[in-house]
Parts: sequence; structure tokens; C-alpha cells
Amino acid sequence: MARGSIFNRLKSKKQIERQMQSKQGFQNKITKNLDDNVNNIKQMLGNPSDLVVRELIIGGVDKRAAVIYISGITDEELINKNILQSIQLNLKEFETNVLDNIHKEVIAITDIKRTNNLDDVSFAILNGNTAFYLDGLEEVLIMGTTGGESRSITEPESETLIRGPRDGFVENINTNIALIRRDIKDPNLRFKQHEVGKRSKQQLVVCYVEGITNPELVDEINRRLETMDIDYVPDSSVVEQWIEESFLSPFPQILDTERPDRVSANLMQGKVGIIVDGTPFALIAPVTIGDAMYSTEDYTQRWISASLLRLLRYLTAFFAVFLPGLFVALVSYHPGMIPSTLAYSIAATREGVPFPAPVEAILMALTFEILHEAGVRLPKVVGQTIGIVGGLVIGEAAVSAGIVSPIMVIVTALTAISSFSVPSYSMAIAFRALRFANILAASFLGLYGVILVYIMMNIHIVNLKSIGVPYSTPFAPTFWKDLKDIVIRAPITKLTTRPAYLKAKDEVSKDIQIEEKTTKKKSTGILSRRKK
Repeated sequence: MARGSIFNRLKSKKQIERQMQSKQGFQNKITKNLDDNVNNIKQMLGNPSDLVVRELIIGGVDKRAAVIYISGITDEELINKNILQSIQLNLKEFETNVLDNIHKEVIAITDIKRTNNLDDVSFAILNGNTAFYLDGLEEVLIMGTTGGESRSITEPESETLIRGPRDGFVENINTNIALIRRDIKDPNLRFKQHEVGKRSKQQLVVCYVEGITNPELVDEINRRLETMDIDYVPDSSVVEQWIEESFLSPFPQILDTERPDRVSANLMQGKVGIIVDGTPFALIAPVTIGDAMYSTEDYTQRWISASLLRLLRYLTAFFAVFLPGLFVALVSYHPGMIPSTLAYSIAATREGVPFPAPVEAILMALTFEILHEAGVRLPKVVGQTIGIVGGLVIGEAAVSAGIVSPIMVIVTALTAISSFSVPSYSMAIAFRALRFANILAASFLGLYGVILVYIMMNIHIVNLKSIGVPYSTPFAPTFWKDLKDIVIRAPITKLTTRPAYLKAKDEVSKDIQIEEKTTKKKSTGILSRRKK
């Protein structure tokens, strides 16, 4: 459905608010009567059982007041000590300007603001803040008391490393922002806040480094985020699918990650990060097809080892997409291209198999996908057992029964392992889907079908874009300087420029360049002393 048609069908925000107010019977404003204000909040929120309303009398002026918050998403110890206890002990001496004195002298909380709008109060309470009402005033204090139980910072399970930081994002957006600030201590680091979800009102933050990131890129991402018109955002994947270029493409046009160090590294390259409250997966944009082969560990290893591992990933990506199709094409249509000894061996193992090679390959690929899906959905310990034992038992039983050949089991296993070596899980899923297209093309046209699928994939990748950046960059269009960190990983001292396709305002990584020049000067001095 087109986005324009969605916008045309939606009612304006004011109309929705008026309908809700007329149905629920409360006024969308704060009055001077404390009882009316408390009743309005209760009716607006549906009088939930976890809504806490603590009424008290202000000493010295005999004025009624109320503290309202939701239990479970607030820091109740902070409320008891820094709000309730402070008010009861310190307000006896104040007789005038009570709200001002509470704001400036009594409450020991840094995040305090005033409002006279009921919507602001309700949204603040739902976000874990505390509202302070004073009888006789049409103004409310909103105090930042967000807290409650949350998951601690742990190592990401989807992106494990041998060498590198062990911290990962959590579901709290403030914690995630703090993790990025720990990595990038730059005053130019910027966080632009958005509010997504018409009903959930979730926070979304766009992060970038001003002075490095291209302003046009930031403006384009902000523009796309502002077009989001959805009730609830359960995960960052919803944001990804909303702002991506083509929803028909199997390739991810925005990368997701649980690692703060990966987001920080991409921000320093001139890219943009997107953090959504309630999910540990951050987004990185724009990306190219080469970014799917990156691993954060590439930059913690020596450049020779990292380059060999990266070349290995490209090889395994080729296996994950084309190996079953090539096997089917060679066995079914082009056996003359196989060496004679290997051809005789394959023919001997396929003797008695009732299915042709294409059907055999599809059956084995489907069986693997079923085992993988079952292993993911089951509990962790049981899932690993199902994946290993199930694969061995079914493969051995299928070969013993003569349903499939041993060589096909080997091809399927190698293809499956190759797909797991791709660092990006979203890209690995795309490769697994394209594998079936290659098998079907090979079953009808042989090697010609595989080549046609390969050409179609290249045409699609060349035409695909990620936030306006060609997905095939830096291969097409070609940026020669960027190739030293795509197929291989050049030495750190040679990575002195940021990717040219990002058009960063600061194209040169000055720290690395200065360090390289300093190293050269020192070495030159040593050589000159030796000559003397």
C-alpha cells in the first residue's frame, strides 16, 4: 500500500484527541482543583492498578498536593527519598510561591520541567516520570524518575568476538546512548530525538558526528523517519523496513547490530546510527553489499589475517548462493565438465537414488531449513541438540535408505556452514533464499540458468540503493581508494581516508594520518643516526 494512501485515510491528531475526550469524559487541560486533575489522569489512563496516587498536605500553608507515578517503571526509592521525604521535611518554612520553592530548593532531582498540558503529563507518567500536582495551580512539575527492572549489559549473542569489547546494547535507549558516548568522546557527537508510534510514543534517536557526516544524508534520514505513521514500533526492524529503498529486495539495505563499538566505528566513517527504545538492535545507514562481509574483529587482528578471513567470507558467500545450483547443473546437464574420476565417483554414489538431482537438492535444502528453524525456536540447549543430532540422524538415515546420495549431503552441509560464516544474519538469510532460485534455474537451464541468475543479481544490486547510496559501491561506481577496505583490510596506517561515496565533510582521518607521519619521522631519525 502506498504511503500517500495511508496518510489520506488517517484522521488528524486533533480529531482523534477530541473523539477520545468525548468518549472518556475528561478535559484535556489542567484545572486549579486537585481532585479534578487526579480524576482526569485516572480516567485518561483507564484507572490502572499500578497507578500510584500519593496525596499529602503541605505544612505551613495547609495546601493539598499529589504525587502520581506508575509503579514498576519508576525508581520508587528515588521518589520516596528525593521527592516525598524532601517535601515533607523542608516545606514547613515556605508560605508563598510553594511550587517555585519545590522546583528550585526542595526537590533533589536534576531533570525537572513544568507543564500545563494534560497530554504532556500523561505521556511523562507513561514514560516512568513522576507528576507533582498542587491544589490551586494550573501547572504541574514533571520529574525524571525513570527506573524499574531492566536487563544488565551483557555480551551480544548474535555477534560474538574472540578479541574486542564485550558490552552490547540493551532495551533501554538511555543506556544505549551512554554506551556510544563512552566510545566517542567528541563534543560534535549529535543525537536527534524523534517520537514514533502514534499510541506507543516511543523514543527514537538519530546519532551522527557533526563535521564528519554529510548533512544531506542526515536530513534525508530524518525526513524518512518523520513520514512514519504507525501505532506501535515493536522493534528497530519496523523502522528499517519503513525507510528502506525497496521492500522487494531480499538484501538488507540497512544493517542491524547489537554492538556499540560497531555503531561508533561507522559513525566515525560518516554514517548515521538509529537507536529505538525497547530493542537492543541499532541500525546503521547507508550501507553497501561489502558492509555485510565486515566484522568488528577485522580491525582487532593483524591486516594479513583479517584480509584472509575477509576473502574467506567472500568465498563462503559464493558457496552459500551458488554451490547447490552448480552441482545440480553439472550433474544433470554438463557431466562432461567434471573430471572423469570424480564423475565416476558421483555416479556410483547416486546409483539407486530415486530422485533426480534437482529434486534431491531441494529436499535437502528444505530439510536443513526446517532443522534450522526448529533449532532457533526451541530452548537454547535443546535447540543445539536438535540441530546437530537431527542433521546427523536424518542425513545418515536418508543415505542408508537410498533417498539421497552422500555427495548431496556433503554439498548441503557445506552450503549451510558457508551461510553461517557471513557476519550479517540478514544478509545470510538473503543468500539462503537466493540458493533456491539458483537450484530451480539450474534444474531447467543448467549452467546457463546459473549464469542468468548471477546476471540478474548483479543488475538488481547495481540498481539498488541505501538511503540514496548505490548498493554496489565502491565497485560500481568505482572508488579505487575505498577498495583497500572492501575485499581486503589494508594496514591501519593506510586507512587514512573515510569512504569517498559518503561525501563526508572531513574526508581525512587526521589522527591516523598524524600518527603515520610521526612514525615515519621517528624511523627516519633512527636511520640517520645509524648512518652517522
